[in-house]
Amino acid sequence: MTQYLISFEDGAMDITEEELPQVADDAHAVVQEAKDAGVLVFTGGLDYRQKHALVDTDGMITDGPYPESKELIGGLFVVDVPTFDDALKWAAKVAVACHCAQDVREFFPFRRTDI
Repeated sequence: MTQYLISFEDGAMDITEEELPQVADDAHAVVQEAKDAGVLVFTGGLDYRQKHALVDTDGMITDGPYPESKELIGGLFVVDVPTFDDALKWAAKVAVACHCAQDVREFFPFRRTDI
């Protein structure tokens, strides 16, 4: 099995306040479906209004992200599935639930023996 990151940009969910409860219910339903299927690794969203920082290679800490950042992850969904096509099927479900396009990327394989 391979892990895939399914994500969307911050601000990509173009929905009204009235639509939010239904979108949340739909997103939770996809999460539950992935749990039931045994493919969910992790899911969550990022709130850039909360305290966050960028730690540079020299240890310097800067409030982040930089204002010129063009792409910031708004939400993510990690699945462990056999193929890229399987990941695309889950991304399609997330796209419908969240009302926005999803980016799908494979994680580099990581094994405990690699460290």
